[in-house]
Order: sequence, then structure tokens, then C-alpha cells
Amino acid sequence: MDAGDSAYGGDRVADWHVPLSNGIYRIEFEHGTVSGKRIITVNGKEIYRRNWMFKLVGSEHFTLGKHKAAIHIEAISGFAYEYTLEVDGKSLEKFRENIKKNMIAWTLLLDSVETRVCLEKDTMDVWVNGELKDTQGEFGDEGTETHFAIGDNACRIVANSSGKRKSGLVHNLVINDVEISHSTE
Repeated sequence: MDAGDSAYGGDRVADWHVPLSNGIYRIEFEHGTVSGKRIITVNGKEIYRRNWMFKLVGSEHFTLGKHKAAIHIEAISGFAYEYTLEVDGKSLEKFRENIKKNMIAWTLLLDSVETRVCLEKDTMDVWVNGELKDTQGEFGDEGTETHFAIGDNACRIVANSSGKRKSGLVHNLVINDVEISHSTE
């Protein structure tokens, strides 16, 4: 993202959304190109501030849950700057591609509450609104079922073979015997 983007007011120059199993993190970055001020805000909470820096380019490192992140500031011409976010040593784009391979998320309205259910395919951990749930696995002839509860709602994630070698398993969320569609994050 560059500083010329008119969508940002004041010194805010970049805004990113990073989908993780325990939630979607919103990262905002402020960069004062005169003072060198740098502020990083994650989900509305300021986590980093530095005022009056003489070096206007460089990197700022921080964490998102258990992931390492960095914002890189590069001069592209005159007083124009480019801002890039890196997570776990990968560009945000590459990180999102990896997350899509290892994580499935569903967003739904359950008991009048917006609810996000996330499955980490490599560990089979299930997260609901940022909270790791206790689960019970059940193995059958046609696949596996991972059972858990959200309040009084009986939930399960059913994993069956897609029948295609490249696709692998297909995961479906079922709540109170109703199948829920995947989210696109």
C-alpha cells in the first residue's frame, strides 16, 4: 500500500486484515513522513508507538497471536513510500494462500450472535469466536466427525473423501443437523 491512498486520513497509511484461526486481525499503520512517527494498532488497540524517528524507512516487528509479523517501509520516489505486511516471514498474499490450505472458516448467525467457527486442518483444532473448543473425534467407514458444542447447540465437522486425489478431504460444518456453507475470508 502506498501513502497516496486517499482512503486514509491523517498519518494512517495502511490497513490490513489477517485471517487466523482465533479471529480476523485488523492491522492499522500510521507513518508520519515528516516526524517519522510510527504507530501500529491491532484490532483497535495500540501495540507500538515511536515518535520522532529520523530514519523514515525500515521495518517494525510485532506478533499476531503466535505469529511473527513485520511492516516494511520503503521509499519509492521522493516522499512516496510503500508499506508491506509480512507474516511468519511471508508476504501477506503468500501467508493467506497457506492459511487457505490449512484452515477452513464458517461465519453464521447462531442464537442471534455472529459466530465464526474455524478448523485448523493440520491439528484438527476447532476455534469458535477466538476460543479453542474441546472436541471429540469419531472415526467411521466414510470419514471422521469432530464433535463440539456452542452453547446448547450440537455441532460437528464431518470430513469425507472428495474422491479426487488433488482435493483430498471435504469438510462440512453441521449445527443442529443443518449444514452450514463455508465463508470466503
